[in-house]
Amino acid sequence: MKHAERTIPMGWYQRKAHEEVDHIFQKLLPRHGLKVMEEQLRLSHEMLDTLWGNRIALCDAGVGIGKTYAYLVACIMLEKYRKEGGGAPGTGCRSAVISTSSIALQEAIMQEYIPFLSRLLQEVTLIRTPLKAAVRKGKEHFVCDNRLEQRLLAIQGKRKNEGQRQALLALRTCYDMDQVHGLSGFDRRLVCVPKFCPKNCLKKETCRYRRYMGKAKNERVHFQICNHNYLLADAYHRVKGYRPLLADYKLLVADEAPKLSEAAGQMCGKRLGYEDICFLLEREHQGMRARRLKAAMDNLFETIAEENTVEDGKRIAFRKTERCGKLMEEGASLLYKTAKRCKGSIPKWLRSWLDAKFLCRFLIPDRKYILYLELCGEGRPVLCTADREIPGYLREMLWKRGFPAILTSGTLKAGNDFRRTRKILGLDEIDMGKKAAVQEYTAASPFAYAKNCLLYLPKDSKKVRHGSRREILEIAGQIRQLVISTHGHTLVLFTSYFLMGNVCQILRGNLPFPMMEVWRHAQEEILRFKKQENAVLFAAGACWEGVDFPGDMVSSLIIVRLPFAVPDPVKEAEKEQYGSLREYIGNVVVPDMQKKLKQGFGRAIRTEKDTCVVSVLDYRAGEGGRYHGDVLCALPECQRAGTLEDVEEFIRNRKSMEYYM
Repeated sequence: MKHAERTIPMGWYQRKAHEEVDHIFQKLLPRHGLKVMEEQLRLSHEMLDTLWGNRIALCDAGVGIGKTYAYLVACIMLEKYRKEGGGAPGTGCRSAVISTSSIALQEAIMQEYIPFLSRLLQEVTLIRTPLKAAVRKGKEHFVCDNRLEQRLLAIQGKRKNEGQRQALLALRTCYDMDQVHGLSGFDRRLVCVPKFCPKNCLKKETCRYRRYMGKAKNERVHFQICNHNYLLADAYHRVKGYRPLLADYKLLVADEAPKLSEAAGQMCGKRLGYEDICFLLEREHQGMRARRLKAAMDNLFETIAEENTVEDGKRIAFRKTERCGKLMEEGASLLYKTAKRCKGSIPKWLRSWLDAKFLCRFLIPDRKYILYLELCGEGRPVLCTADREIPGYLREMLWKRGFPAILTSGTLKAGNDFRRTRKILGLDEIDMGKKAAVQEYTAASPFAYAKNCLLYLPKDSKKVRHGSRREILEIAGQIRQLVISTHGHTLVLFTSYFLMGNVCQILRGNLPFPMMEVWRHAQEEILRFKKQENAVLFAAGACWEGVDFPGDMVSSLIIVRLPFAVPDPVKEAEKEQYGSLREYIGNVVVPDMQKKLKQGFGRAIRTEKDTCVVSVLDYRAGEGGRYHGDVLCALPECQRAGTLEDVEEFIRNRKSMEYYM
């Protein structure tokens, strides 16, 4: 990048930092097999300017742009020239925090990206010392040596699943439970580090968790890597004056940034899981009180189940009846009495779980909270609350603290702007005492979608009654035709497990290729699909994002319906903020659909050599359909087609003979 063309006035140190960014991306990385990508280089420069100027940046980075290298290099150059006396605000060597929503990305940053950059930059003396990083996560992820020893003694000479026994034994040499496979959820709860460690613990001096924490909080760590929940928990501690969880930091990178809002919702919301409370009470030798509480709560939740129909995967508004209200009063009274009588004999954190105020919110509704029901994994209804002020919470916890931040993802932009992202992340009212405190950048994907991707919107799609048998038959027929036209190699994405089940029932045994279905908690089917040379995978839920299918594996992506969010009490509460339904649809419903559509579309092209047909079967996406323009606005520029003949011709022209073998 030619600095003469830049509009931001620079001092000597800032200019040197930008020159080294150029050198890294144009010279060093290509020597190790990475291509020069102008959009990636520009993105890193923009990120560096944002950090240098103590601002916040929303960076929408297309698939394949290499955003991780972009922000790591920007952070390294900022720290280097800050230490050497540059004009960047702040002094001293303080670490950067990288917050993500997935363990896979945390591990990749920790084990691949940072070690690679550290070796590369040291070889050419751009940095003098190795880059150091530490993964920060909650106590429940680590083993307590004392509790492990007790658990191993307890199972000695007893029948136990051999895989689970070996997993427990493996914890003797590995204190991070996420790295040990085969560990049961029950064993995890029994051997994890407790919320509050006893002061007189016999293994205090040799405790592996304490050693890990000492290393992680070392000031010489350049990067602290954590998930969004841990970041927000640390922010809450700081605001409340408690001991921080993270070492002090002066800049933040939030990768997978839209998930910050979901994490804040989890932090501010609450669920009443009384089974866990009873289990923990029993472990603290409060068996009689645990049984009494369980009996009362069983009665309450059986009544809730009788009076409210809750479907799996859906939220419904809580409806209080006279009978239910009476049982709630009894439950709240019992929680209060149990907490009072257990004072001094159970830990403070467990006493906080015996919170009668939670049930009182359902008895005397508070406008601050949204009340709803959903099903737990065992199929029982769960009482839930959600906070209406999540954007305000993020604003207070993070953005008003004044440090620079990079927020990046491939789905920050909805349509042509960032308005929806700004609103849900609490950035629409930020004022850091400067003009344009929140910057917006878009880095387009380097992939040649116009050449390698065909968007198929069927010309003959007709409006059919939603959920009808005719709709199911029509969708099944369209899928079968497309699978044959593209010779398999297909991923079919649904927005509903119910619809997926009905369509799969029709197509089982009627496709000329192996057919696989991914249901909840059945991710092994994805691995089986990847091992097949040619198959058809039906999926919903989590498969819309974070799953990688490079090469010819997915040469046909079928999106059955536009991914509009299912109406629920939380969405209904948001609708109250808008003056009309039209305004709500334009500002919330459509942008959320566009983001989800971009996520699904991202499963199609994963490398610059991939070629794929993306089919959207929803009649509303077709030419003349209500959301046709919104769909085109959400996706990169592609070739478009309306007939199966066009699809077949595209595949013939892009695939080799091996594809059909």
